[in-house]
Amino acid sequence: MTAAGMVSSRRPSPPGERRLLFPSPRAVLGFVGQFVVWFVIIAAGAVIGLGVAVPRIVGGEALTVLSGSMRPGMPPGSLVVVRPVDPATLRIGDVITFQLRSGEPAVATHRITGIGTDTTGERIFTTRGDANDADDVKPVRVVQVRGERWYWLPYVGRVNSLLTGEQRAITRLVGAGLLGGYALVMFGGAVRDRRRERAEAQGPKP
Repeated sequence: MTAAGMVSSRRPSPPGERRLLFPSPRAVLGFVGQFVVWFVIIAAGAVIGLGVAVPRIVGGEALTVLSGSMRPGMPPGSLVVVRPVDPATLRIGDVITFQLRSGEPAVATHRITGIGTDTTGERIFTTRGDANDADDVKPVRVVQVRGERWYWLPYVGRVNSLLTGEQRAITRLVGAGLLGGYALVMFGGAVRDRRRERAEAQGPKP
């Protein structure tokens, strides 16, 4: 058989198969866009959970850092989450939140640098901000301790400090609703795009 008489038995790939092997730029951009959107949704949900839900579950509280006394670890604008702690378990190096004056709402979050007792035998703590050159003037009594630092989130406290308690609750509900609704819209759009791509890949029906 001559070369001219040879016939290839390979069947050319339909256009749909080539599109599946080599995604179009539009498909790639769509995938990247969906990835970014889902990343933002998950990140926002994590911030809401870590800054609001988790503290409530453990009986703690979320506070905004207003001063730079704990730089560089917790700069102003950070959100510090404090959980309840047994003062007897505290050690030097722990970071605690305490009332500046017993029974008053003003608080500070500093590191324990010393532990001792007063003249009545009550346990007291010497504290200092990481950015400060000297210990705090007044020791902290057990009754002043509000809790121990659990974790902190940078920048989130700035938003928290701009809202009142009622506004925070409304913002959480609205934010959760918007994120959930947007997630459903994106999921529905992704399903429609996938079905359309499959239909195009299969080609027109005979």
